[in-house]
Amino acid sequence: MESNLKCPECGHLEKLEMPTDQCIFFHPCSGCGTVLKPLPGDCCVFCSFGDVACPPKAAE
Repeated sequence: MESNLKCPECGHLEKLEMPTDQCIFFHPCSGCGTVLKPLPGDCCVFCSFGDVACPPKAAE
C-alpha cells in the first residue's frame, strides 16, 4: 500500500510504500530534511501527514 506524505514545513510530496507490519515514527523529508514525527494522538507519520491511513488504523 502506498501513501503520499506531505511535509508540513515545505509542502514537498513524497510517495512511499507503507509497511504493513510496523509503524514509522520518523521520516526525513526528501525536500527540506525536516524529520517528520507523528502528531499527538497519531501512531505514525502516515496517519499525520499521509493521504492514506496506515494499515493498523485502516483495519480499525
